[in-house]
Amino acid sequence: MKEIIIATKNPGKAKEFVQMFEPLGYEVKTLLDFPELEDVEETGTTFEENAKLKAETISNILNKIVLSDDSGLMIDALDGRPGVYSARYAGEQKNDSDNMDKVLEELKTVPSEDRTARFCCTLAVAIPEKESLTFTGACEGVIMEEKKGTYGFGYDPIFYVVEEQKAMAELPPETKNKISHRAKAIQQLKMQIQDIF
Repeated sequence: MKEIIIATKNPGKAKEFVQMFEPLGYEVKTLLDFPELEDVEETGTTFEENAKLKAETISNILNKIVLSDDSGLMIDALDGRPGVYSARYAGEQKNDSDNMDKVLEELKTVPSEDRTARFCCTLAVAIPEKESLTFTGACEGVIMEEKKGTYGFGYDPIFYVVEEQKAMAELPPETKNKISHRAKAIQQLKMQIQDIF
């Protein structure tokens, strides 16, 4: 089995990558498999900068091809926030529930037609001694007024997917993994995956 290393310690993301790559014949390893490696500080101001930073740093240490993603929620009424700060929007401890509560509080006077948002994802593939590649995907939606559903992670319970007429957290993984921002970025990557590996 071919090995693919994902630069993440987020168990929710790790699970999604396994579900997407194992059927293609890849064994997925994450930073949870390399406990000696420290987290890469995300100092970029865009998803692309952060994704490349993580992938290239880990690739340089391991001297292997490393994939990283940086993703988040961009809400139009909040001028694109939480954006690159999505994971730690309510504080450094990265608490999904607190992050959602903060967003709902900030939007409480915003009418439903103005609650448009999108999940964005940039994947970076760092290849030793080559230029890194990036792939981007987005999923459009609306921020709901309350949490719904038990699937997924992050902001999924407050993100309404119009085409599915459900919250992202109400969609089973096989549906989410077809329509999500991460899925769309991975579909682009799949077109080049044979060349990369």
